[in-house]
Parts: sequence; C-alpha cells; structure tokens
Amino acid sequence: MVKGASIKFKSYEETIPKILSILKLGKELPKYDKIALKVCLSQHNQEEFENISPKFIESVLQFIIQNKNPVSEVFIVEGADGFDTNDLFDSHGLRNLAEKYEVGLVDLNNTETLPINNMNFLRFSEIYYPKILQDSFVISLTKLSPNEETELNTSLSNMLGAFPAPNYSGFFSSKKNKIRKWPIKFSIHDIIQCKVPEFAIVDASEQNTILAGLPLEIDKQSAKLLGVDWKSISHLKLLDDSLSEIEQATSSKSEENEIPRTQ
Repeated sequence: MVKGASIKFKSYEETIPKILSILKLGKELPKYDKIALKVCLSQHNQEEFENISPKFIESVLQFIIQNKNPVSEVFIVEGADGFDTNDLFDSHGLRNLAEKYEVGLVDLNNTETLPINNMNFLRFSEIYYPKILQDSFVISLTKLSPNEETELNTSLSNMLGAFPAPNYSGFFSSKKNKIRKWPIKFSIHDIIQCKVPEFAIVDASEQNTILAGLPLEIDKQSAKLLGVDWKSISHLKLLDDSLSEIEQATSSKSEENEIPRTQ
C-alpha cells in the first residue's frame, strides 16, 4: 500500500470510494477479522467545527461493508473525554448508522483493556489499552481543523480516545486529567507506541480535499493544507522522530535476517 493520497472533494458518496479504491484498501480489508473505525467526537454543538460528519463516516462504512471479508466484524469506536460516549453516539446519529449497517458501537471507556509496557514510552510506565483496538485493523477518521490543545486535529491525536476514562480520569472529574500531567504531545506519543492505526482518512472537505493513507504521512499533509509546517506541530515532530527510529531498527533487523536469494 502506498503511503497516501489526496483527491479533490466532490461529495462523500463519490470521493470516498474513489480514493480508497486508488489506495487499494479493498484488497487489504479481507485479511482482517475485525475492523474498527476510530471516530473523533465532541459534545454536539460544542466545537462544532471539529465534529466529524455522519455522511463522511457512512461513506467510509459503505466501502468497508462492500469490501470486507463476509465474516469479519466492524465496529465504530470512541472514548469520549469528559462526556458520555453513548450520548455522543446518539447525538451525532451514529447509533442509527450502526443499526442501519448492523455494525457494533464500542465505548472505549467501558471495554476490556490490556496493560502494555513499552520501552519507547516517554512518560507512562504502563498504559491500559483497549483490547478491541489491539485485535483490529484500526482506521482513524478525523475532520481537519485547528485544535486549541493539540494544535491540530490529526489521525494520531485522535487516538487519545484510546485512554480509558476509568483509568485516566481525575477523582472529581470525568475528564482524562491523568493524560495532562505533562504536555499533551507526550500522551499522544505514548498511546501511539501501543499501536499505530493501520490507516487514516481525513475529511478536509472544507479545504476541498479528502486525504487517506498511513497516519503520520497523512497528518503531515493535513498540516500543509492549513498552511502549517508539520514540524511545528509538537506531537507530529515527536512521533516522526520516534517512529523513524523504530522503522530503521526494524528494517535493519529484517536485513540481518534476510535469506540471500540466488540468481
């Protein structure tokens, strides 16, 4: 699969299947038993400019249903920060969408988790991570927009929703205050070390574009669309350095273990 692509936006119904076909996502999906769409939701009518369109999600969902393995399960997942996730599913129309296409809705704040220890964590010693994400092909869905806390809504910052509220909320608050003990870039970095989403789709329709592909590359291009140098986005710069080191180490190890081919 290529790193990513962008395509001129005409409509969700036309543009989404076109770009996903170009990237050959339809050939990748049948390999997986579980597919999780990680959406990014905020309180309805609050930060409305950041809210993802149900029509955008539905167009992605239609493509997945049409191209997945017939026995694979599909889930729409989110772990709201400071709100009830199920209320957000309802207010954004996602419960109706899930029923229409017979897919699951999963509140990441109330699902089975696994403790993960990773030597690449910069702040956490251990993270409780949703098992469903660990077991699924994860597609991060976001709407491109500035964000006061993370500087930019990106497919990688979207994964902050994977921190389960029961483990990371404050004693007197439903907000995930424990991920804010340090600059938020470190929490984004560490949750991504648990697992990088396999794929990202960014709704930049207000910029007349849809982007899709590998999350880090797509997030860099998303920043460019808004006229921002991605290196100035603190979590992207941190993750680029970190993930590049991991890729280099993995590549070197693969080369060492590679069996020479004879002509």
